[in-house]
Amino acid sequence: MRMPFRLTLFALLAALVLGIAACGGDDDDDGGTGGAAPSEKKSIKAGVVTDIGGLNDRSFNFLANKGLEDAESKLGIQGRVLLSKSNADYIPNLNTLAQQQYEMIVSVGFRMGDATNTIAGKFPNAKFAIVDFSATALKDKPANVEGLLFKEQEAGYLAGYLAGLWAKDNKATTVSTVGGEKIPPVDHYIAGFQAGAKAANPKIKTLNGYSQDFVDQAKCKEIALNQIAQGSKVVFQVAGQCGLGALDAAKEKGVQGIGVDADQGYLGDHILTSALKKVDVAVYDAIKGVQDGKFKGGADVIATVKNGGVGIGKISPEGEKYAGQVKEVQDKIASGEIPDIPDTVK
Repeated sequence: MRMPFRLTLFALLAALVLGIAACGGDDDDDGGTGGAAPSEKKSIKAGVVTDIGGLNDRSFNFLANKGLEDAESKLGIQGRVLLSKSNADYIPNLNTLAQQQYEMIVSVGFRMGDATNTIAGKFPNAKFAIVDFSATALKDKPANVEGLLFKEQEAGYLAGYLAGLWAKDNKATTVSTVGGEKIPPVDHYIAGFQAGAKAANPKIKTLNGYSQDFVDQAKCKEIALNQIAQGSKVVFQVAGQCGLGALDAAKEKGVQGIGVDADQGYLGDHILTSALKKVDVAVYDAIKGVQDGKFKGGADVIATVKNGGVGIGKISPEGEKYAGQVKEVQDKIASGEIPDIPDTVK
């Protein structure tokens, strides 16, 4: 009878060990919570429709695409970008993404306002965001569109203040701006730049010209060369890919250049700084808002110096001595001590 008793005891112990191991395995699977494993974020489809100029403008469209790519890598969404080669591509591109049931569709640019209004009205179940156009200013005020706006005048003011300080120390009498088309986002930058330059150096003269183009670099270069011939020692480009021509003119003539939207210091030491506009962050946040169920159509999200959505890029060695003064001005803008920066070019 001794052998069967031992077998029975061993069997009971083995069953007990297996039971404990099984319970331990369950705890590991659910992270020790005793419940189901947490579910992953919903994978959505998000698309971007660029303005003309392509992804190699190294500023506006480039940043919007970066925001989409960041959403793909960090949020696990399925992304697609459609390029607009002309204004005629806006509606077909937006329509394509809507028909393919993309949950978030981003229009990149002020000039896409009418097209976005039209397609958003035809696809009320899709969600849209438009860069540089207020949702409340769309003709039909569709409730499924979010506006992504920026206080470009604040970034322009900082760049202008730096330019004014540099000009004063270097006995330069003139600074200038080269805009693309005369539309609000462009003029916000220019008005802010002019105000900032004059705040730092009341005697400074400002020149301004428009290429009426965001692509052709030769047009912006010609304007910049003319401004330099009139005495400009700092050229601020606000014209996307076209504006790279203005910065090339600055390099060619040995004067300072200021980039726009993205940090364009990579172009060389002649880039004094860049006025930053974090389109990539705005696009990413808009996509994340849809994924998280926090999308608010019919309203605007506004990027400012205070919330970090606009600002100033890396300052070159030529301008580094003024970095502290520019930082003081930035803090005053954020605190409201410098209010009502102009956003209209006179």
